[in-house]
This record gives sequence, structure tokens and C-alpha cells, in this order.
Amino acid sequence: MPIYKAPTTDTLFILNDVLGLERYGNLPGFADASPDMIEAIVGEAAKVAEEALFPLNLSGDQEGCSRRDDGSVTVPKGFKEAYDQYCQGGWIGLAVPEEFGGQGLPYTLHAAVGEYMSSANMSLMMYPGLTQGAIAAILVHGSDEQKATYLPKMVEGTWSGTMNLTEPHCGTDLGLLRTKAVPQGDGSYRISGQKIFISAGEHGMTDNIIHLVLARIEGAPEGTKGISLFIVPKFIVGEDGSLGERNGATCGAIEEKMGIHGNSTCVMNYDDATGYLIGAENKGLSAMFVMMNEARLGVGLQGLSIAETAYQNAVAYANERIQGRSLSGAKAPDKKADPIIVHPDIRRSLMTIKSFNEAGRAFLLWTALKSDISHRSPDEKERQNADDLLGLATPILKGVLTDKGFDHAVMAQQVFGGHGYIEEHGMSQYVRDARITMIYEGANGIQALDLVGRKLALNGGRAVMAMFKEIGDFCEENRADEAMAPFTKALKKGLNDLQAATMWFMQNAMAKPDNAGAGSTDYMHLFGLVTLGYMWARMAKTAQEKLGSGDPREEYLKNKLVTARFYMEKIMPETALRKVRIEAGSDSVMELAAEAF
Repeated sequence: MPIYKAPTTDTLFILNDVLGLERYGNLPGFADASPDMIEAIVGEAAKVAEEALFPLNLSGDQEGCSRRDDGSVTVPKGFKEAYDQYCQGGWIGLAVPEEFGGQGLPYTLHAAVGEYMSSANMSLMMYPGLTQGAIAAILVHGSDEQKATYLPKMVEGTWSGTMNLTEPHCGTDLGLLRTKAVPQGDGSYRISGQKIFISAGEHGMTDNIIHLVLARIEGAPEGTKGISLFIVPKFIVGEDGSLGERNGATCGAIEEKMGIHGNSTCVMNYDDATGYLIGAENKGLSAMFVMMNEARLGVGLQGLSIAETAYQNAVAYANERIQGRSLSGAKAPDKKADPIIVHPDIRRSLMTIKSFNEAGRAFLLWTALKSDISHRSPDEKERQNADDLLGLATPILKGVLTDKGFDHAVMAQQVFGGHGYIEEHGMSQYVRDARITMIYEGANGIQALDLVGRKLALNGGRAVMAMFKEIGDFCEENRADEAMAPFTKALKKGLNDLQAATMWFMQNAMAKPDNAGAGSTDYMHLFGLVTLGYMWARMAKTAQEKLGSGDPREEYLKNKLVTARFYMEKIMPETALRKVRIEAGSDSVMELAAEAF
């Protein structure tokens, strides 16, 4: 049977020691996030994840969801009770303003505990996860009346939320969508159309489901300029907040999927459903992007969370399974063979995953902190810098953490050999569940194109220059520190490769855009390698300082430095490979005629 234990020690090290959350006590919500409070919240989240959510992960995958003839949906046994426990703990509203029933704590803390919940049960956590995204969109773009009507119930979890973008003929290119909205003269609209792949679209765990639906108002411009966003509740909400008649929003089918079986991914039919405009007419994409950007960070978190759970199980198996003898002599002479963890190739796999997970966790929390600063800082320049880096980091976080999360779930499965391929050990589920993270909320190829085609040149390259400067300054500040040389030298080499690749795009992509398209995925991963390397360098610096101060976590800190060295020696050199691929251009990629494939 699979196992999972929340990595609380590592989370607290990043939050308190590396990022220094206490330094942001002047920001709203941070004053209450003292180290003691953070430790208490992280510890309680670990308990909920391990004891309430994780035991339902395997059974939820096996049972899945089912649709009845009346369109209602049944979720796996135990999901409702676990969901209620999650809601009663106030976890949905951890970072939501107090005026709407939330706790107003930093989003960074929400991201930290979100990893545990997703590691424990990704399918179940998608229900409140979609709600949190919908809350974010309503907070930013909703009217005061809409906020008062919907947010308190969504924050307490008695109502849930969804996002409805995709249609059968229309995925990433939302300008093609056909769902229409007809004004009714009373401020409402009639929404008609079909949406597919709608996570948590129908279920019986909440009293109401608040769908956020993209549609085109009759007579609106074609393409993305004519898209509006609507609130379409499952049940109409009365002026007094009571639930009225059933709306024309129904589940037509549950998608048969490769993974995340415990989540009801629905085909949603809108038949003259009553909807209410959120934000301005024809500005629906900007409103929905609030939800999508939060969702993309959440999906990056999912990539990390699955890699962490798969890793923990692979480590346990590698310590138990005996097979062959160590190349340097028997390590368990009292047994017929040694545990497979003695073999260098098994250790290569485990160290690769471990080094990714720990740097990925730091990258996630660093990005979440940028989100907090961009929304909460009183300093305009500080807000702008944080928002720039947040926008730049989002496609990298989503694309790299999910690509590698899947790769590392497969790598962990490989440690099990044939036992990883059968269902008994649960590794198959992690591989199947991880696969969707590379696809939804913008397939990773789109994330790479967004990074190269939009984010690099945005505001004259202000964000990427700021990132290069931050990493470069760190290397320069620590250049004379011999203990840091293994980390700063490798990081500087990676940064040089990244800067050279960026310059190559500037010189070769304007006249020939296919060069940018052909190199975009390599560039996204090159940027990810350097960013994760920067996280490792910062963690190594902190670990060395703590070791010199008599910190009681001596073994943990020494292990942190070994893992940092592994990343710099074995993973960071991949930046040179990515750079060479980028500079090869697009000729061989684009030369074949379509019929030659």
C-alpha cells in the first residue's frame, strides 16, 4: 500500500529560513504569520492530509465517479466527509480576506499547505481548488453585490465553484468559442452552449455550484475581443441568499479519463441557463485569467506534489527490496542480497527526484511570495517588480514542474521494476494522475510559447532583466565565498547559457518566428533549470549559515548541501544541451511537408 508523510521540516526551512517570511510583517496578513503560527498551521495541514485525505486516494481512484440518469453525480465513498472536514478547518479561506469569511493569511502559506493536500489526494483537492480559483476571480472582478452573494458561502465550502472555458471544437484558441449569452433586459442573460473537461462540474458535496462560464454576447465582436464572463449558479440564488429553482446547467456526461478518477470531469450543457455578467462586457478573458493564473500555479503545485508522493514510496521500496550485491562489496551480509538503494543507478533516480522536489518546493513558495507582495505591498515599485517576476515565473512553474513531475513519477515507478506496473503498489495511479497536469490549464507547449512569445518582451523585457539581475547579483555577492563556489560557479554557467539563448532569440526570432516556436520548450526548461539552481544556491547559503550557528538540524542541513551539490553537478549541466538545441533553429523542424509525416 502507498505511503505519504508531509515534508513539514523542508517547508518550514524554506518559509522561515530561506524566504524569511518574518521580514514581511509590514504586509497585510503577514503580522499574524509568526514562525510559531506557521509551524502550527503547517503541522495541522499535515495531519489533515495524512489522516483524512490520503487514505481515500487509492479507493477514490478505484471507485471513480458515476452519473445518474437525472444528471446528478456520485463521488467516491468518503469524499464528502473528508471534504467537509477540510472545509470546517477553514482551509479554503486561508488566504481570503476576512470580510468574506477568510483568515486573510499569506497566499504563500496557502501554497505551502496546498502541496500536502494535493500530494495526499489530488482528485479530491480539485473540488476546493477550483472553488479557490473562482473566489479569486470574483474578488478581483465581481461587483460588491456579487461578492456579498457568493463569496461567504464559497469560502466556507457550502458552495463550490468551477471554470468553464473549453468547448468540443475549441481548446486553447478561445476566440472560436460558440457559447452564447442573450441579454434579458433585467441584468441577467440566457446562456446556451456546451463545455467539456469541466473539473468538479457536478457533484453532491455542496448545496450549490457556482460556474464561471465564458460566452459571447449576441452581436459581440468575433475572436477573443468579444468574450464575456458570467456567473451561472447551479441553483438560482434569491435576494435573501436562499436557493431557488434549478438552473439550466446540467452534467451531460462524465469524461472517461486516464487518471484523476475521483474528480468528476464533466460535459456541461447550458440550456437557456440564467447567468450574470462578471466584470465588463467583452472583457471576459481578463477576468478569467485571474482564475487561470491561480490555477496554473495550482497545477504546478500538483506536478510537485505527485513527484513528492511517488518519491517517498520509491525510497521506501528501495530500502526494503533486496536484489543483487553492491558494486563495492556486500552492504547487508546477513541477507542473501543488498537493498537496491545501494546501487548507483537507483540512487541516481532518487537523487534526481529529491533534488527536483526540494528546489521545486522553494520555487513554488518563492513565486507565491511574489504574488503576496504584488497584491499587498504599499510600495508601488516593489509591487511592480513582484508582479513582473510572478508573470514571468508562472509559465515556467506550470510547465517545468508538471513536465518533470510526470517524468519523476515514471522514474519512481521504475524503481519498483515490475511491481511498479501493477496496481498493488499504487505507482500506476501517480503516473496516470500526473499526466493531466501537463495538459490542462494550458498545455505545456502553450506555456513555453507564452514565455518566449509574450513574457520575454513584455514591458521591454523588464521582468527577464530583473530576474537575470537577481541571480547575477547573488552569484557576485557570494563569489569570494569558497564554500559557495560549487553552487555559484555552476549557477553562473547556467545563467550565462540562459542569457545567451535569450540573446539568440532576440537576434533570430523576429525575422523568423519559427525559431522561437521551435526553441520555446527547450527555453522554458533552460529557464527552469537556472531558476531551480538559484533556489538551490539560496538554500545552500542558508544551510551553511545555519550549520555555523549551532542549529540543531545538523543532519538535515548537511543533507541539504549534498543534494544541492548533486543538482549542480548532475542536473545543471543540462543548460548547455538546451542552449545548443535552441541555437540549432527551426530548419529541420519545419522543413518536411505535412504529407511526409
